[in-house]
Amino acid sequence: MAEPKRLSAQQIAAHNSMKDCWIVVDGQVWDITEFAPEHPGGAAIILNHAGRDATESYSEVHGPSLISKSLSTSKLKGTLDTSTIDESWSNPPPFKYPTGQLANERPPLSTLLSSHDFEAVARNTLSPKTWAFYSSAATDLITAKANKSFFDQIWFRPRVLKDVRKVNTERHFQGLRSSLPLFVSPAAMAKMVHQSGERGIAAACAQKGIVQCVSTNASYSIEEIVSAASNHPFFFQLYVNKNRSSTESLLQHVYSLGIRSIFVTVDAPAAGKREADERVRADETLNTPMSGATAVNDQTGGGLGRIMGSYIDDRLNWNDLGWLRRIWKGKIVLKGIMGAADAMRAATEGLDGIVLSNHGGRNLDTSPPSILVLLELQRCCPEVFDQLEVFVDGGIRRGTDILKALCLGATAVSIGRSFLYALNYGEEGVEHLIDIMRDELETAMRLLGLTDLSQAHPGLVNTLGLDHLVPSTPDHPYAKWSRTSKL
Repeated sequence: MAEPKRLSAQQIAAHNSMKDCWIVVDGQVWDITEFAPEHPGGAAIILNHAGRDATESYSEVHGPSLISKSLSTSKLKGTLDTSTIDESWSNPPPFKYPTGQLANERPPLSTLLSSHDFEAVARNTLSPKTWAFYSSAATDLITAKANKSFFDQIWFRPRVLKDVRKVNTERHFQGLRSSLPLFVSPAAMAKMVHQSGERGIAAACAQKGIVQCVSTNASYSIEEIVSAASNHPFFFQLYVNKNRSSTESLLQHVYSLGIRSIFVTVDAPAAGKREADERVRADETLNTPMSGATAVNDQTGGGLGRIMGSYIDDRLNWNDLGWLRRIWKGKIVLKGIMGAADAMRAATEGLDGIVLSNHGGRNLDTSPPSILVLLELQRCCPEVFDQLEVFVDGGIRRGTDILKALCLGATAVSIGRSFLYALNYGEEGVEHLIDIMRDELETAMRLLGLTDLSQAHPGLVNTLGLDHLVPSTPDHPYAKWSRTSKL
């Protein structure tokens, strides 16, 4: 194979118009003249870098392999001859799109002591759009607030005079060992927070021995994320595409990388109304390589959750589980169960697990807090805990929250927003948050009188503050209705 042609900075700079447009990305020179008018983020940002090195701006929103996958090899003109770089080449372009963080305003990582500290820093240092996207929730934020506050209404009932010198926080779920009863929830476009994105989270999880669940809407392709943590297990979150063949191809690729559990999101056939996200314009250069979704602004606003989820199949139903099992030979977990009726149906269908989740309060406001659903399962269908694994997602900010969920029967929990806020400090920030959660959990176990998570049980918590809110039946206890349509 012939060596790529070496091109001087001056040669490249001459191709600086929309009719003749070259850019440099990671040292490679690409002719994007034909592609520029079709660029999902608009042609303006490409013209801003015409005849220049676009690596920095490109890397802020795209994975490294995207350009080579999007353009044919005939568009690769050669490589930049770095010996020809002069002062004019090194000057920044006339306009710089804002980055995802204001790093100089962050306090030292060592001063952060809790997940709340990471959130406070993120509020002050992330770009307005990034903060709006990740912190926002549906309409009046009632569910988002209740996810957290309902944990505070559960009280411990500690046992004393226990030898708690050594405590064990390990947990096995989905056939994997985890150093904590915790995994990282899937979240879209983590690169908005930090350049390392999902790869940084993956590396931190591998270092600390916990599992990351990768989103279909990740900033990087799944192989790029997996490569950041070789020989470490992952889960994969699936949004079923309206184009089912795209989902089939994606799952084949995911399986080939050694991933054996998918978490199918079932609580998002439509996007919730997230007003804070809609109010801030979206950066139209954003896209996600696995789903192909691209950010735009329209007459409703710039809500990334709404726009980036337009490909999701709203026809997905229980009958599709047969199709899913034909194309996926691994474990299947349903993410987004909000009541006993669907939990029982999932168990009857022989699924491998369920995640009690309301999408972080981001979709249907006034849907039940996840910890309340956990109590509903204990009251209405306790048998499901013996039939599948039950995970709790939503509102977990402390090690005490983790332990409360485990006492009430959860297999493990997942945390989303807090890990995104920790990513504000890169891989090191994620590792620091994992250490914090481990320390808080170990402390709570010792003070509750536990040395192993297998010892957690409902008798160690007082739920009287919530019991009056727990449904006693999957149906309404007294309101009658006339069935006018088939459910």
